[in-house]
Amino acid sequence: MTHAAAHKRHAKLAEEIRSHDRAYYVEARPVISDQEYDRLYRALLDLETAFPDLRTEDSPTQRVGGAPLSGFQQVQHLRPMMSLDNTYSQEEVRQFIARAQKLLPDEKLAWTVEPKIDGVAVNLRYENGLLSIGATRGDGTLGDDITTNLRTIRSIPLRLRTSRKGSQSSTSATEFFSTGEEGLPSVLEVRGEVYLKLAGFKKLNEERVAKGEEPFANPRNAAAGSLKQLDPGLVSKRPLDMIIYNAGHIEGTAVPETQRAFIDWLKALGFKTPDQMWLCQNEAEVLAAIDDLDRLRSKFDYDTDGAVIKLNSIPLREKLGATSKAPRWAFAYKYAAEQGETRLKAITIQVGRTGALTPVAELEPVQLAGTVVKRATLHNEDDMRRKDIRVGDTVIIEKAGEVIPAVIQVVTAKRTGSEKEFHFPKVCPECGSKVSRGKADDTVVDGPPASDGKGVASDSPGANVVWRCTNPDCPAQVRGRLEHWCARGAMDIEGGGEALVAQLVQHGLVRDVADLYKLTQDELLQLERMGEKSAQNFLAGIEESKARDLWRLLHGLGILHVGAGVAKSLARYFKSLDDLMHAPVDELNAVEDIGDVITQSLTHWFGDARNQQLVERLRKAGLNFESSLFVDSKETTGTFSGKTFVLTGTLPTMTREEATAKIESLGGKVSGSVSKKTDYVLAGAEAGSKLEKAQKLGVTVIEENAFRKMCETT
Repeated sequence: MTHAAAHKRHAKLAEEIRSHDRAYYVEARPVISDQEYDRLYRALLDLETAFPDLRTEDSPTQRVGGAPLSGFQQVQHLRPMMSLDNTYSQEEVRQFIARAQKLLPDEKLAWTVEPKIDGVAVNLRYENGLLSIGATRGDGTLGDDITTNLRTIRSIPLRLRTSRKGSQSSTSATEFFSTGEEGLPSVLEVRGEVYLKLAGFKKLNEERVAKGEEPFANPRNAAAGSLKQLDPGLVSKRPLDMIIYNAGHIEGTAVPETQRAFIDWLKALGFKTPDQMWLCQNEAEVLAAIDDLDRLRSKFDYDTDGAVIKLNSIPLREKLGATSKAPRWAFAYKYAAEQGETRLKAITIQVGRTGALTPVAELEPVQLAGTVVKRATLHNEDDMRRKDIRVGDTVIIEKAGEVIPAVIQVVTAKRTGSEKEFHFPKVCPECGSKVSRGKADDTVVDGPPASDGKGVASDSPGANVVWRCTNPDCPAQVRGRLEHWCARGAMDIEGGGEALVAQLVQHGLVRDVADLYKLTQDELLQLERMGEKSAQNFLAGIEESKARDLWRLLHGLGILHVGAGVAKSLARYFKSLDDLMHAPVDELNAVEDIGDVITQSLTHWFGDARNQQLVERLRKAGLNFESSLFVDSKETTGTFSGKTFVLTGTLPTMTREEATAKIESLGGKVSGSVSKKTDYVLAGAEAGSKLEKAQKLGVTVIEENAFRKMCETT
């Protein structure tokens, strides 16, 4: 066969296979047998073997394979991936619709209702029709580049469709295909959810149990874990799928003006889109659609935990704008958590990294929200006493946010008299040390309560008081601190999870985070299920962590009240860890977002001799103590140098992102909350509590016109 003939044959085979992939994975209507598909695929593979130059990145043969990755690089989304405000209350849905109508009094608003897929949010970028980057949401601005893994998901097109022939989309989409390359955008970012099909999840867990492996807790966890595998070949074996429902950034083509037309446009390009969509003309129809979806969602092949309400008109969305975290034109209604009834067999105590003792209910297995639940949190002693929970009780459990199971009620009518009260231990069940009872605030860090890795939340925000182990060398606390240090939000050491950390502590190899930097390959190879490659990867991750920025190190140290947000504020103000350690109290109090409680926590932590020794050992290990976020106010130039702004309400002509970028380009800083340290509040229409607080504190409030004039002053 000549090269020209091979090229022609390759193009025909590739297009035919793409068509069958779409029919099977996107439209769920296969037209050929598996044997026929395999024959076409083998023919394409053979052709590319004979003519290697025909093998392109978008070839169907390139979905699987490739060498294992050493790690994930971070990439920036062209537009931020925002989250949605949500509620369990239909009354708040009514209020959301009313707010939008008040902001757009002269417009007749229509809404769409779509399933809220319980998956992993992902951003796909196409350039000139070809998939170039796929990334996780991350912090909304930066995400992990997981392109190689996403290429294994067959419902994700590697090349956008350039022809409408055979499209099942409505004519409302076709008008947006203009001339040249069939109207394909030069750059297109789309957002959606990657999920694990329910049947595939069940089969996957059965296979894991058969191999003696721990089953996944739920489909979302399984999907998230699959996408973070370093071996694309393993990812390709997982039944992952993806549904696209929104766009980020679009260049080079006209954009549909309604959500309904936009979904049709996505279908025409080759994407899999939501199974159901309701177009609603008023509040009553929106609420009816939410109820309809609730009745239908059990028939979907993926988990849904709610309904997403969106303004149908895309131009009107621009007028509504967004807050710093969420759009004003979209809202999520979450269905009530599923509840189940079971028997509480026993109560055990879990010790967290702060020493907090959390009671855990050991349950007779019960099916709940698609998973089998065997354990649930009891929060703290006071919560148990209020609910009068006893061993042997029949209890009602639910998943808070359908993630962490909790015991919410005792079925007292089913008591037999054999139930027994539980008495909190007077010594730590892990190390036998004395326990003390203190305020829950002593264990709270900024951000949501973290899991200790066993599926049970520790340091519950609803707690009044907690029992705490007083021994800082308690193995449970040591394990917790090590897991926290290795976590992605902290020092991001690949492989430093619960299982490995437990072995390191059990074998006496590691007592604190500084000991990680003395580990050798020979020591690691003594551990169970630790091969040479795994040991090398873990040591490489430890070595890479030495260069992590100061804010990650601060967060990783686990200082009370110092989460990622506080750590970043400190890293912007202090150039190095040494500067922070020796900072006087008044200087700490001068830092944005730092109050008396955090200042006391920092002063106490850095004043402890053990912690001072730990810092010196980390210094000797070669860790970075410098901050790349540091901004020297003395050297900063610009109209807004040293000034802090807070944005609230909808500006007439600027988006939040545009105003923020302008402030930062002129040396200023944008904060999410108003305080005495705020210099200006830039307020627009429908400004809320931030404006009220600014007025109470006497903070200067300006509107967009005044802001623009200030920007022009140089």
